[in-house]
Parts: sequence; structure tokens; C-alpha cells
Amino acid sequence: MKHEMMDGIQAVIFDLDGSLVDSMWMWKAIDIEYLGRFGIPLPEDLQSKIEGMSFQETAAYFKEHFPIPDPLEKIKEDWNRMAWDKYANEVPLKPGIPGFLDACAREGILLGIATSNSRELVENIAAVHGLKNYFSCIMTGCDVERGKPAPDIYLAVAEGLGVKPENCLVFEDIVPGIQAGRNAGMRVCAVEDAYSALQREHKRRLADYYIQDFYGLVS
Repeated sequence: MKHEMMDGIQAVIFDLDGSLVDSMWMWKAIDIEYLGRFGIPLPEDLQSKIEGMSFQETAAYFKEHFPIPDPLEKIKEDWNRMAWDKYANEVPLKPGIPGFLDACAREGILLGIATSNSRELVENIAAVHGLKNYFSCIMTGCDVERGKPAPDIYLAVAEGLGVKPENCLVFEDIVPGIQAGRNAGMRVCAVEDAYSALQREHKRRLADYYIQDFYGLVS
């Protein structure tokens, strides 16, 4: 790989939704369906309120802010079930990902995932797309104390991979995630995603690099 962003990089760490898989769209659909079960309309600002939160933090937010009688574990179980069907049947990898992962593997660049999603879902997604053998370390927001934009999850993955933060490159699609990577002392490449189209210029300013897809990173 000849792209300048790969110079000196020993590990690449992906956010999951919107960066590795094209799935950000589905979470709004799930929120609408889930809240609708309780006769609750979707607040217009909900996505911005929960952006970057871990799976656990999001469930706690729903429990606190909406009249949902179910306990936290039941909320998370329902979300996992609803999301899994969509992940298995409707969510593709981001364009160019297979070739980029192969190139990293050939060049000995370690790969990790740092996601706010649940471990159950990320493990299932990795299995569906045949990704398990590529990634040496997978961390979820529930594995660390603070969610994005705090650097905790990226630092945890770097430690798991045995690579210094300055030798890691992060791929992120939302502003809190980009901030998390920068706060961890890593280089960050923002990824184009329709969900965050309105934040495009903000993402460009925050990140070291910006890509439309992963095709251009493979020589």
C-alpha cells in the first residue's frame, strides 16, 4: 500500500457501524420500530443525543428518558434480536473493505475493532462476512469505562494489539469517534457515510484524512 496515511502504521483500528459495515441507517429504523412498540414517537434529536454511547449507555438512556417498563437486559436483548436480522440480511461491508483487509494482512499490519455496539452483534457480523481471521483484537464500549469521544476504547485496542498509539490508524465515520481516535493520540481517517452527510465538513476538519471508500488505499 502506497498511500501516505499508511506510512509508519503498524495497526489499523476500525469503528464498526458506518466505517467497516454500511449499517448506520438501520439503527434509526430500529429505534423507530422499538419505541413504536410502546407508543412513543421518535424524538428528532435522539440520534445526536446517543451518538458515540456504548450499547449499555444507550439502553440506560432509553430507560431513563422513555416510559419503557422492561429492564435494561430485556431492552438490550430486544435490540440484539432486531439488529441481528438486519445485519445478517441487509448490511454490506463498506466499499473496498475486502481488498483493503487483504492488503493489510499481506503487509503484516495488525487489525482491530473498537465499537460502541454489543459484543454479540460484532461477533456475529464478523462471522457473517468472514472477518474473524483478520482481527486480532475486538473491543466494545462495554469493555471500557468511558464511551467515545473519550479515548478509552482505542487505547484498549492498541494495548490488545501491542502497538503504540502513534503507530495506529483509526477509521471512523462520526464526530465523537474521530475525536476519540485523536484523543488517543492516533492518526484518524474519516469515512464517508450517508448517515453523517451533514457533518462532512466537520469530519474533514477534525480528521487527518478523508475517504469516500477503501478502493484507493490498495496499490
